[in-house]
Amino acid sequence: MEKVKVTLPDGSVKEYDAGTTVKDVAYSIGSGLGRDAIAGVVDGKEVDASYPIEDDVELSIITIDSDDALEIIRHTTSHVMAQAVKRLYGDVQVAIGPAIEDGFYYDFDLEESFNQDSLKEIEAEMEKIIKEDIEIERKVLPREEAVELMKERNEKYKLELIEELEDQMISLYFQGDFVDLCRGPHLPSTGYVKAFKLLNVAGAYWRGDENNEMLQRIYGTAFANEKDLNKYLERREEAKKRDHNKLGRELDLFMTVDDIGQGLPLLKPKGAKVVQTLQRFVEDEEEKRGYQLTKTPFMAKSDLYKTSGHWDHYKDGMFVLGDEDSDEGAMALRPMTCPFQFQIYNSKLRS
Repeated sequence: MEKVKVTLPDGSVKEYDAGTTVKDVAYSIGSGLGRDAIAGVVDGKEVDASYPIEDDVELSIITIDSDDALEIIRHTTSHVMAQAVKRLYGDVQVAIGPAIEDGFYYDFDLEESFNQDSLKEIEAEMEKIIKEDIEIERKVLPREEAVELMKERNEKYKLELIEELEDQMISLYFQGDFVDLCRGPHLPSTGYVKAFKLLNVAGAYWRGDENNEMLQRIYGTAFANEKDLNKYLERREEAKKRDHNKLGRELDLFMTVDDIGQGLPLLKPKGAKVVQTLQRFVEDEEEKRGYQLTKTPFMAKSDLYKTSGHWDHYKDGMFVLGDEDSDEGAMALRPMTCPFQFQIYNSKLRS
């Protein structure tokens, strides 16, 4: 049988039969490493633990407790969640479900609305799937077969994604009765998911386009162990307690009105007093340190910014009143104060 050489991170080179998997290599190094191996990096590319090595390669093993494993754990957990939702809601359409910075999400098209009780039900079904320890297998199918499979499963969002791929061979992951369009890598089986929590539900337009269908997005998070999960959840609860939006309303500092717009608060007397106190503190500190206060207009003729050189660089991002090309009196809200300060500085002779 043909042999392949595998170079490990420590520089050592081992020889194996062609077709040996990443998991096999891990076990050959040590039984503990073999048990903990969930994926690998082959010549700089992340691959599944079941990936067969057919050529000479450089290989590093990704273990369940490593930093590199976290994204894989979360991505697989999103698939477990999608499988649970498919089991519970037969007519649901699944869209996309990536890992993100603090966890994962999956978008669903379903007439019934998810709520906190729904999340508990989904979590319980996820626990069953994890206990079943279902093998997760990657298959690469010809485009025509992948399209036919998704048509049979009535997955219109997956079909749309496949149509946009240029690849003639399509990567799919099979997880028992669940199939997803995905490049991976993923955990070897659902049993490797040890600690997760579904967090909340939000609305999301398909592809982020308001002209498309409104989907339901379930957010969650996952970690390698319960200890790390609990630490994250505790930090999250503490952050909620310190949320300025929540505290500001509870302390009667500000309010918002939809007709005014998002991020445009109305400061109530208490809030205005806080801002005034901060402004006075800053101004007093600046004066102590030798700064001199000036006040300049919030807008100016475009000529000022043309003279300063800012117009050519920042025009596209400025708010202009009037026709900037034909109106000689065009005005612009100031994006910076330095052109005004130059005018003050130039107002008298200096040595």
